[in-house]
Formats: sequence, C-alpha cells, structure tokens
Amino acid sequence: MKDTIVFALSSSVGLAHGICKELGIELGKCKVNHFADGEILVELGESVRGKHVYFVQSTNNPVNDNLMELLIGIDACKRASASTINCIIPYFGYSRQDRKAKPRQPITSKLVASLLETAGADRVVTVDLHATQEQGFFDIPADDISALKLIANYLKHKNLEDVTVVSPDHGGTVRARNLALELDAPIAIIDKRRPRPNVAEAMGLLGDVNGRIAVIIDDMVDTAGTLVSGIHMLKEKGAKDVYAVCSHGILSGPAIERLTNSEITEFICTDTIDQSENKKLYPEMKVISVAPLMAALIRAVEDNSSLSGALNTALAHQHE
Repeated sequence: MKDTIVFALSSSVGLAHGICKELGIELGKCKVNHFADGEILVELGESVRGKHVYFVQSTNNPVNDNLMELLIGIDACKRASASTINCIIPYFGYSRQDRKAKPRQPITSKLVASLLETAGADRVVTVDLHATQEQGFFDIPADDISALKLIANYLKHKNLEDVTVVSPDHGGTVRARNLALELDAPIAIIDKRRPRPNVAEAMGLLGDVNGRIAVIIDDMVDTAGTLVSGIHMLKEKGAKDVYAVCSHGILSGPAIERLTNSEITEFICTDTIDQSENKKLYPEMKVISVAPLMAALIRAVEDNSSLSGALNTALAHQHE
C-alpha cells in the first residue's frame, strides 16, 4: 500500500480513521479551511505525485459544503499529479433526485455525477444508493456497495426468533426481500402515501406481524416521521418487538426525539454518516461500521483482485 493515500474531509473523519486502521496505514495529511465568506480551501499536507488517492467524504448535511470540499480536493490532487483519484462517498447526497417526478424538475444526482467526473475523479464508491441505476450516471467506474449483509449478520448474531421483515413502502420491497432471504423470514409491506416531501402516511399493512418480531428496513431514515408511524402501526397489528434498520441514518430535525419517544426496540444504522453527536443524544442506537467493507474495496482495487471476493472475506470476519 506504499503508493496509496487515504484522505479524510470534514464529514467522514471517523470512518476514514477506521478504514486506515483496517488497512494498516496512516491517514493522509490534509487540511480543510472554511473562510468567513463561505469559500473553501483544501490543502494537501503531503505529496500525491504518482499516488493512488482515496478521499472519504459523505455528502450529507451540510450537503453543498461537503460536496464542494470533495470537488476542491479532487482538483488539488489532479493539479498535483496524482496517479488516480478515487472518491469514497458512503452517503451520496442528492441521490433522491434521481428522476423527473414532475415536469421541469432537474435530475440533480446526474448533475453531481458530472461534476465529480469533470473535477477529475477516476472512480466513485457509494453505499446503498437510493436507486442503484444511478451508477449509470457515471462514465467512470462506480461501485455501489451494499451494507445489507453487515446488518443481516448483526441481526443473526442476536438470535431473534419469529421474525417478519417489513418494507416501509412498495418501493422497498426488493430490499426487504433480500434481508428476508438472509434471515429466512417472511416479509410484510406497509402501504403508505406521501402527500409532500418528508411527510408520509401509513395506510395499511400487507402481511402478518401478530406475535412476531418486526424488522423494518429502509435505505435511509431522515426525519423518522415515516418510520415512527410505521412502528406505531406494527405495534397496533400485534408485533411484540419492532427493530428498525437502515444504511444511512440522516436523522434530521426531530428524528432523534421521535425515535426516543417511540415504541422501537432498537434502531440500527451504519456509519456512512457520522453518528458521534447523535449517539450522545440517543445512546441506545446501534451503529455498524462500513470501514471493513471500504478497506476491502481499496485492497481489491490496489491488488487488481475480485471485489466480491474481498467483500465476502470482510463480512466473514465481521464478528471475530
């Protein structure tokens, strides 16, 4: 790994340290400055000439600042003659704007993909994109890594019995089915409608959770309004325990308060978004690190070896 450098930008310092620990290397020296007028400067503290550079940066809130840090960091590396510039973006901001849902709407996730390529990125790595076909927005290698097996392994380790996996809407049925296959469990689907952004109303339940442990799975939890209404419905339908799992704990606004006051048994997410502050407010939440998967990917890229094989090996060692 002598020609590999991993840099952390503002949003993913903890995750980058975890990746470097897995790889057995030091975190690259990099300084991010935010000036009074809002401008950003990324200064590299070591030579990247001929090196394979990996930036670790989720583009969560503040989305635009984090995105600009990444674009500016890429430009700095390109101008300093880095051999390759790889962007590990565990949470890909703007991924929910993946299509024109109404006339005259933008497709902003495609715009972000174009910006990263134009800046000089050679590879992009994401975790559980909102829509997997967004990989096609890139004309450079784009790997979307699933955290589902990390989450499934954690749940298996708990030895839960009589589990039903629940999708919070029809769109998440495939995700729920995949987790159900891992847990050898049936699925149920919450029928809901979304009258406006960040507002969803549960209308009914397709399936049976009476006397069973319900595990709701979604790709992200933002304000937790949808999740909490789903938890309430599942308890009304007779679920004895309700677990909620997701890849991306965005947890905006009232989310932590809603989860704390809900009937949830356990909330489980990954560290694609830094949860250190949320853990202080909600210490009961379980955070699973994706660092072993990201480190396995870097090794596979650097060794020109099978990515799926490297990821399976990392998953096999999850509870060692």
